[in-house]
Amino acid sequence: MKKYLEAGKIINTHGVAGKVKLEHWCDSPEVLAGLENLYFKQGDDYVPRKVLSASVFKGRFVIAKLEGIDTLEDAVKLKETVVYADRDDIPLPEGAHFIDDLIGLGVFDADTGVRLGTLVGVQEGVASQLYEIDTGRGVSLVPVVKEFVKRVDLDEGIFIKPIEGLLD
Repeated sequence: MKKYLEAGKIINTHGVAGKVKLEHWCDSPEVLAGLENLYFKQGDDYVPRKVLSASVFKGRFVIAKLEGIDTLEDAVKLKETVVYADRDDIPLPEGAHFIDDLIGLGVFDADTGVRLGTLVGVQEGVASQLYEIDTGRGVSLVPVVKEFVKRVDLDEGIFIKPIEGLLD
């Protein structure tokens, strides 16, 4: 498992004092705004940068002031930069998993154990997240709800109860 997870991306500057506007890739912008450190990938290393202040902006973005970024010019240089979080810094509710840990898992029929495909992505749907499952014949979307997803085990895979036509 990766120690550092993609948490968002700096998409713009905010003001002239070096603040940045981030798109969050966490469960909510509050999770990203609550981190004490963000990490920047430099080669194979992840370099921490202290978050001096952060707040949710317009309900879907994060405005952050990062240590050492004090001018508009400093902030502009960070535009389009992906930021990372240490997985140990993100609270994870019981039974929940990081998406990064799920990608690549096999997807199986919960009743028969037959392999149905591989999880290749997760989308945010209107009512729930959607698993993107590569079936070998294309990618199918499965709602992440208890009616379909019966069990997730990071060692064994994802077990679903497909209905007719769900994976066609």
